[in-house]
Amino acid sequence: MIRKELLELLFDAASIQRWNDHIRPEQFTELDKQAHKMIFAYVLGKIEETDRKAKVDWSAIIEGGLIELLHRIVLTDIKPPLFHKLMSEKGEQLNAFVIKRLTDVIAPLQGNFLQKMERYFFESDPSSLERKILRAAHYLATNWEFKIIYRLNVGLYGLEETKADIENQLEEHYDLAGVQKLAMGKKTGNFMDLVGQLRFQQRWAQSPRLPKTSVMGHMLIVAVLSYLCSMELEACCKRIYNNFFGGLFHDLPEVLTRDIVSPVKRSVEGLEQIIQEIERRQLEERIFPLLPLSWHSEITYFTENEFASKIIDEEGKIRFVTSDEINRRYNRDKYNPLDGELIKACDQLAAYMETFLSISHGVYSSHLAEANRQLYEAYKNKTIAGIDFGQIFSYFKV
Repeated sequence: MIRKELLELLFDAASIQRWNDHIRPEQFTELDKQAHKMIFAYVLGKIEETDRKAKVDWSAIIEGGLIELLHRIVLTDIKPPLFHKLMSEKGEQLNAFVIKRLTDVIAPLQGNFLQKMERYFFESDPSSLERKILRAAHYLATNWEFKIIYRLNVGLYGLEETKADIENQLEEHYDLAGVQKLAMGKKTGNFMDLVGQLRFQQRWAQSPRLPKTSVMGHMLIVAVLSYLCSMELEACCKRIYNNFFGGLFHDLPEVLTRDIVSPVKRSVEGLEQIIQEIERRQLEERIFPLLPLSWHSEITYFTENEFASKIIDEEGKIRFVTSDEINRRYNRDKYNPLDGELIKACDQLAAYMETFLSISHGVYSSHLAEANRQLYEAYKNKTIAGIDFGQIFSYFKV
C-alpha cells in the first residue's frame, strides 16, 4: 500500500535548494539533481552493457537510486563536505536514523522495500558495479551543476578546493567506460547537456505555484510513482525496468519542443497527433545522433506512444494491450511489458499533487484549482491493473 506521507515526502526534494551558499540558478534543487543522476546512471549502465558486455542488475540501480533519494531528503541540507565527513565517521548511526524516520511510510510497501533499504545500508557490497554506477552518476550530476556554479562564482574562497574534490571523485570512477566517454565531451556528453536543459523548463509556467518543479524533476516523480505501482503489482523485473525508465524518459521530447500543456494540445482537433509526429522527428534528428544505435529502439519504446501499454510478442513485434492483460498473460520478462496506462496515471497523479501542494502552501490560482477538480473527477473511480487510483487521488483532493 502506498502511503500519502511517502508521496508528499518525495516532493520535499523540490524544496531543498542546492549550492545555496553560492550564486546559482534558482532551479538547482535536490529533486532535479536526483533526476539527472538517474539519467546518468542509465547512460553509465547501458555503456557497461554495450561496450563491456557487463551484467547490470537494473533493479539494484533503481532501488538504490530511490533509497539514496529518500536518504538525502531525510538528512536535507547538510553541506556535502560535512555530509561525507559525518557519513565516514557516523554512517551507521545516520543510516539507522533514516530508517527509523522512514519505517512507518516504507513498511507498507510491497516487495519488502524496508528490508531492501536495511540491506542497502548495512549488508550490501559497496564495491558492486551497481553501487559504483550510482556513485559515479552522483558525482557526474554534481559536476554538471558545478560547471555552471564555477562560472558564476570565480574567485569565491574555497571554490578551487571544491573543484579539485569533485575532479578527484570522478577520477576514482574512471574504470567505468561511461565516465571515460563523458569526460571526452563528445556525443554522450552532449546528450546529457541537452537533457540537463529540462532542469530549467518550469512546469505550470502560466501559474504561480509552490514548490516550483521542473520538467526533469517531474520525470523522476513519475518514474518513482511508476516503480511503486509496479511493486504493488508484483511486476517482473523487465516490467519494473520499463515502467521506471519509461516514466523517467516520458517527457524527453520536451527538451526540444518545450512543455505544451494538455488544454492547448486538445484545443484543436488533430493537434495532439501533429505534436507527437513533430516530437518523433525531433528525436530522430536531434537526440538519436547523440546516442549509440543499439539504444534507439529502447528509447523509442519509452517515448513513442508512451502512455499505451504494450509488449513485444514472440515474433519481435510491438503489440498494444491493456495493463490488465499484462497482469493476466504477459507479466514475464520475455514479453518486455511496459504499462503506459500506469505511467499516464502516475503522470497525472504527479500533476494533481502539484496542484494540491501549492494550494496547501497558500499559493492558489484558478488554473490549479480547476486542474485539481478535473483530475480528481477523472480518477475518483478508476482502477488500473488492480491499482485503486481513486483511493490515491482522494489523498490530495482540495
